[in-house]
Amino acid sequence: MPLSASTAVSGCLNTVSRRVAIPEIQDVGNKEEMTAKKNRKLRAGFTTGAAAAAAAKGALQFLLEARPPHGVEITFLNGEKKNIVIDSVLREGCCRAACTVIKDAGDDPDVTHKAVIGARVRLCPGTGSIRKNAVPGVCISGGVGVGTVTKPGLEVPPGEPAINKGPRKMIKQEVLAVLRDHHEKKVDRIHVEVFVPQGVELAKKTLNSRLGILGGLSILGTTGIERPMSHEAYIATIDAALSVARESGIERVVLTTGRRSERFAQAAWPEIPGEAFIQIGDFFQKSMAASVHQRLGAVMICVFFGKAVKMAQGVPHTHAAKSRLTLERLSGWALEESGDPVLAQEILGANTARHAFDILKDRHLNVIVRVGLRMVMAAREFSGHLLDVRGIIFDYDGRAVFDSDASMHEQ
Repeated sequence: MPLSASTAVSGCLNTVSRRVAIPEIQDVGNKEEMTAKKNRKLRAGFTTGAAAAAAAKGALQFLLEARPPHGVEITFLNGEKKNIVIDSVLREGCCRAACTVIKDAGDDPDVTHKAVIGARVRLCPGTGSIRKNAVPGVCISGGVGVGTVTKPGLEVPPGEPAINKGPRKMIKQEVLAVLRDHHEKKVDRIHVEVFVPQGVELAKKTLNSRLGILGGLSILGTTGIERPMSHEAYIATIDAALSVARESGIERVVLTTGRRSERFAQAAWPEIPGEAFIQIGDFFQKSMAASVHQRLGAVMICVFFGKAVKMAQGVPHTHAAKSRLTLERLSGWALEESGDPVLAQEILGANTARHAFDILKDRHLNVIVRVGLRMVMAAREFSGHLLDVRGIIFDYDGRAVFDSDASMHEQ
């Protein structure tokens, strides 16, 4: 996060806001190319937290060994190891050095892919008075380009640099590993300052400010490995945003599937604070479960018709639904509501759910209402009936063509 809203507090908070929805699969042109792409193993990268840990290790090695390392081996928090190339290293005095690495997101590039991540290490030499085999203290702070947490509800308390527990653990682990290899050096304390030279500019492309992370990027990662298309990271971003909303005293959050639907919702309800608006992408079921987990009582789901139809069918992850099956179910509902087999066939022959919406919007709003009510029902079921759910379906100009509150009053 690294959350935009997120790449999460566990890995997605710095994700570019345009990645709120999972990218659509594109036609690769021919069967052979498609097969090759499908069979190719996607390459994992490493998180900003792992990059910071590598930079800290590189800087400390330079201080203790007096020669610049070309690369360092780090151990991820799941036990895996990786060699990370050092980008630059600079001595800044007898007890201080700075080191940078280039962050590699693998085959799931986010806003921090190829970003320079650095660490400045300062040693406080031992006085000789500390007991033998004592573990030096490791102090970790945020420098230029690392954001500061300003709102409650995140893994890091307000006022602290946005460096999560996983990265902190990795940094400390790698620093102490170097000291064990140089046990003859007496060090009482080590100060590690993480910095991201372009962090302020990169943060503008994320959802960090929505979560109250200001002044730069988040340093993230649960294990240190960045997996391609990490659903776990995105879900963690949603959970973090819900936590911030709850801690901000918000009673009902507004869940949208992307920036456009969010923009329409914000325009429709300008009085609702920004922290209440949360982009859930395709994670319908998970976002309901996360809302319950964060002890929220009410949600408002604001979507376009295509997503609403999938949600109405109880699809947990709306990107996974097959468009033909979606239209077949919608065609059946249209027949039941209208008794018109011609309309049902027209819906079945629609190119997309948006095409179907254009057919229905002027003459058969009752079908759209049915979709909306079923969407609300599915959301309640996914929450274990623990959430008060309001559903909104927008047309493609931002007008609400369905509002479950109004529909319920009419029944």
